[in-house]
Amino acid sequence: MSVVVEVKCLRHIYPDSTTVDLCGLDMVVRAGERAAVLGPNGSGKSTLLAHITGLLKPVEGAVKVLGADPVREFLWLRRQVGVVLQNVDEQIIGPTVWDDVAFAPKNYGIAAAEVRRLVEDTLELLGISFLAKKIPHYLSGGEKKKVAMAGALVLKPRLLVLDEPLAGLDTRSRQEMVDILNRVNRELGTTIIMTTHDVQVLPSVADIVYLLCKGHVCLHGSPAEILSCPERLREANLDPPVLVELFHRLAEQGLPVSLPLSVSAAADQIMGLVQGTGLVQPAATRLKLPGPADDFPDLGVKEVVGMGG
Repeated sequence: MSVVVEVKCLRHIYPDSTTVDLCGLDMVVRAGERAAVLGPNGSGKSTLLAHITGLLKPVEGAVKVLGADPVREFLWLRRQVGVVLQNVDEQIIGPTVWDDVAFAPKNYGIAAAEVRRLVEDTLELLGISFLAKKIPHYLSGGEKKKVAMAGALVLKPRLLVLDEPLAGLDTRSRQEMVDILNRVNRELGTTIIMTTHDVQVLPSVADIVYLLCKGHVCLHGSPAEILSCPERLREANLDPPVLVELFHRLAEQGLPVSLPLSVSAAADQIMGLVQGTGLVQPAATRLKLPGPADDFPDLGVKEVVGMGG
């Protein structure tokens, strides 16, 4: 697959002399990948995205987007890259949802009939056609994020960049946004780069993850590889998911478990441990029961090391 984004050891100095260094491992995102940049607040995630989108120029280091310098080729890349800001109110400018989504194609001089088709197709893709005549100011936070994403996608960009797209959403809106991101990636083939501080969501939205630790890219890999390093997550001031902590400790105790990426996968392994389905031999299961082992034949327990009082 061709390389869409390549970042090498960035350094940026803001006007107030604040310096942000993002060195360590190079960042490479290939066509069709879903990449997550993971880190706590203040770790440099937004600064990294600002360099990728050409809004900032590095003092040191290099950034290539679709083979071009995003600062020098800013105007060309605007049609190739869609952007969703963390605060979407800063980018929604149309008096209605339809007008806002139509702004970019109209601004590029696209014929009215084609503008209509692009807007209608994009609203349908995101499941928000019913919002077309609504005033964006009165929409919910989740609806506003969908409108901003529609505006970013209407010109069918090759790359979609999102800054904390799941922040501040309730459970339902959050899952809807995850489903939309995956649908856009799957159906349009759009490469996605998003920032997040939410470790739990990684298996649902990313193929590859870059972890920011104290000003540098300290780790990259699949969600499973990142989640299997709870110490590195804590080093980055992020709490590992409870399931990761649990199964990491079980593995340290010698139990034959692997890292689950979902609750159902965790439940299957735990049931295997309890019932002796092959994940662990019954003779190796040591349980504390509320009575004699003979009272619990279905568990296949061969030894009782303690009984509850």
